[in-house]
Amino acid sequence: MSDSATDNQPHEQHQNTGERQAAQVLICCAIGFVCFLGAYMRIPVLPLLASGIGASTTQIGLINAAFMLSAGLLAVPSGLISDKVGITPVLLAGLALMSAASLLIPLSGNWVALGAIYLVFGVGLAAFTPTMMSSVARIVPRSHVGRAYSWYTTAVYLAMTIGPAAGGWFGQRLGFRQVFLVSGVLIAVALIAVLCFLPKETHATHRTHGEGQHPPSSIFSNGRLMAALAGTLGGCFGFGMYLSFLPLHARAAGLSVDQIGVVFAAQALVNVLLRIPFGHLSDRIDRGAMSGIGLVACAVALALTGASHTLAALILSACLLGAGMGTSFTALSSLVAIVMPAGQRGLGMGLYNSCVYLGMMLSSATMGVVIKRAGFATGFLAAGCITFAATLLFLLLYRGSTSKEK
Repeated sequence: MSDSATDNQPHEQHQNTGERQAAQVLICCAIGFVCFLGAYMRIPVLPLLASGIGASTTQIGLINAAFMLSAGLLAVPSGLISDKVGITPVLLAGLALMSAASLLIPLSGNWVALGAIYLVFGVGLAAFTPTMMSSVARIVPRSHVGRAYSWYTTAVYLAMTIGPAAGGWFGQRLGFRQVFLVSGVLIAVALIAVLCFLPKETHATHRTHGEGQHPPSSIFSNGRLMAALAGTLGGCFGFGMYLSFLPLHARAAGLSVDQIGVVFAAQALVNVLLRIPFGHLSDRIDRGAMSGIGLVACAVALALTGASHTLAALILSACLLGAGMGTSFTALSSLVAIVMPAGQRGLGMGLYNSCVYLGMMLSSATMGVVIKRAGFATGFLAAGCITFAATLLFLLLYRGSTSKEK
């Protein structure tokens, strides 16, 4: 063999490794897209379905809270389980629970039954979301985590863009209950895709150079991790307010179901468009600054949403919220991944997703009472103020940990 051929071997191996990693990330993107497309079809119609069976505003908030509580509390144990037993079993269990719950929702006759079934949906999502995110992080080297997450979350948020609009379209033409049947079938398709196409995981191979040997308790001394979790919790408090109560606010302002779907789609579309460029950028610049700017934009958008009463105004505030989410959460999620040892990424993403759903649960459980007493404008303004306060806490923790490292 010639010297030139020998010299080309490392380059060819590196190229083949990169192509294989890209293909694996794309498979994860496709599975995430189908799953979240089915899951987010329910967003614009669930509050309306609940209202149709006699649920009050406070009860609708509690229904969403049951879902988010189960998703939040179980994300950490799900991440730990995926670190120990592997990714595929946890993914399959999560998708099976979500599909079954979606198919059962149309059978609900009262808000208690609806909340119980929705809790099961949250259990499934708790198993799926952190496990798939840790899978993506394990495919690529740490230097490429931001861009890998940007592609995966772009696929997810593209599904979130199409999902609410599709849910509104189906709800207007087929009825609210039929939307959940379509949702269940789509999530079942994602389950089949995991079985057929997801690369077989060998998570033991990722535990190199002693990574993953730190006890779980050591994570609480990780200042940047704590900062990222604080920012995630605060940002998702505001986003939970938006998901739970925007349909009712928009309906009270005179918007149709189709128009409500368009407002949700506007938020998610801007979110999608920013994910890839900001994901690449997050691998190069300070993730703390990116996160802080994005969270402030989210806080302002929430305040503007409460003051908006026309389709145009709601779309504009939705676009600002999407910009804030795309900027902040691209940086926050990759920050969690890079500060955790490889063998604990499931745990790290479990903590991240716990903060996502617990933040949304807290707003769903509490802000319904605020809205009932003071109206939608005050409720959205209060949520924006809480998000801004969490941003200040994030910056304080992040800068403090960075100073210690120096």
